[in-house]
Amino acid sequence: MKFMIIVKANAESEAGKMPSEQLLTEMGKFNEDLVKAGVMLAGEGLHPSSRGARVRFSGSKRTVIDGPFAETKELIAGFWLIQVKSKEEAIEWVKRCPNPMESDTEIEIRQVLDDDDFGAEFTPELREQEKRLRAQM
Repeated sequence: MKFMIIVKANAESEAGKMPSEQLLTEMGKFNEDLVKAGVMLAGEGLHPSSRGARVRFSGSKRTVIDGPFAETKELIAGFWLIQVKSKEEAIEWVKRCPNPMESDTEIEIRQVLDDDDFGAEFTPELREQEKRLRAQM
């Protein structure tokens, strides 16, 4: 099972405050533990929303909205993508994580959909296309 571990932004991360050397060291150790355990697929920090944009879809219309975005508790400051056996295992990994913001924050754990979750609508042809695309990545 794949899980996206989402680090929620706070006022400091949205202001562009970079982590301390101590936190970077602790995060490096945590990432090393994830890699050694064979569960880490990806992980990155993100720039503040002031450097980002959103594209709003309304029918065929597309509207670009430049950051920053007002509600920090709904923004993402970083993520990990891990592959583990269960949600419980993902939770245990997150509980071992150093506090990524050095102040109040929240980490969300979301399971990534796999091919079987899409049901019959994900036809054999679409599955084969997806398999080819993943091989190319």
